[in-house]
Amino acid sequence: MSTEIAEILQRGADGGRITTEEALLLYTEAPFHELGEAADAVRRRRYPEGIVTYLIDRNINYTNVCVTACKFCAFYRAPKHKEGWSHDLDEILRRCAEAIDLGATQVMLQGGHHPEFGVEYYEELFGAVKREFPQLAIHSIGPSEIGHMAKVSEVSIEEAIKRIKAAGLDSIAGAGAEMLPERPRKALAPLKESGERWCEIMEVAHGLGLESTATMMMGTGETNAERIEHLRMIRDVHDKTGGFRAFIPWTYQPENNHLKGRTQATTVEYLRMLATARLYFNEIAHLQSSWLTTGKAAGQVSLHMGVDDLGSIMLEENVISSAGARHRSNLHGLIDMIRSAGRVPAHRNTLYEHLSVHWTPEDDPTDERVRSHVSSIALPLVEST
Repeated sequence: MSTEIAEILQRGADGGRITTEEALLLYTEAPFHELGEAADAVRRRRYPEGIVTYLIDRNINYTNVCVTACKFCAFYRAPKHKEGWSHDLDEILRRCAEAIDLGATQVMLQGGHHPEFGVEYYEELFGAVKREFPQLAIHSIGPSEIGHMAKVSEVSIEEAIKRIKAAGLDSIAGAGAEMLPERPRKALAPLKESGERWCEIMEVAHGLGLESTATMMMGTGETNAERIEHLRMIRDVHDKTGGFRAFIPWTYQPENNHLKGRTQATTVEYLRMLATARLYFNEIAHLQSSWLTTGKAAGQVSLHMGVDDLGSIMLEENVISSAGARHRSNLHGLIDMIRSAGRVPAHRNTLYEHLSVHWTPEDDPTDERVRSHVSSIALPLVEST
């Protein structure tokens, strides 16, 4: 290991800021174990009790109709396609009630860019969920949906955000980020807003009091430099607003989409990205790994790469699973992933507040019904195995 890399790792481990160029150097050349050790030093300083959190939530898709036609997406259907659908409000509320019965504290309402769904649709949707289930946090949509609804309703981004926030939206998902740099974004989603516009909408949302997460999709042919540039664009927004709660990278899934798996990120690349992100995002509190796309083994290893959150048990997930993500877990399995990595599991809410800490196995929840469910939302719910 070079003296330069050792110095950057030590500075990052100590909480110092590293540059974008240094992040690229670490991502591509730092020894794997030393990179992970430095990132985990950041985690230990932030969370000295060794707590790793998880969430119980449900992703509820209100429509699969979308005009954006992203090449990596296996979920959407074009307008008037015979397989397109939209769920009515009663069905969405029914799914919310089921989620609460299983201990969910959050719902993520997701859908395509439906050509007829403007701000008014989301006001009705969020308002109904909040009236019926005020205990549920609505952590939903992303800058892409906000930009689309504003265009449909012919209002400004600021007005759209103010209205959906007033209707009940609690925070914004990092959805639609995929790859923010121009070249890979145009290749993946030429009809979607630019990465710069995605960041601008996030800035407006943060300024209006809506915090969010930030995401990244790896493995669609982007270069290492473009991956790090994606991080830079996110950090620039956070430097201005302080509005990102967590960073959540995930890996492209190759089934049933136009890319057809021509390029994919390896597990090692993914783990290196987690560690690099933990060192680079010194001011972003939480780092979440995606066991849904990388598997339980990688999810557990990620807990030694600076990760402090394993995300959700996901009572329902349809978008990524449509493209081939088949990793499932019940609540006991997720807790075991955390505990067997030498960490302390804790059930959290959307704000990352601890609802219960499972200091010993005797503290673990006992509801056997809480498990992942991944299948098309167009089909009746079935019991997972």
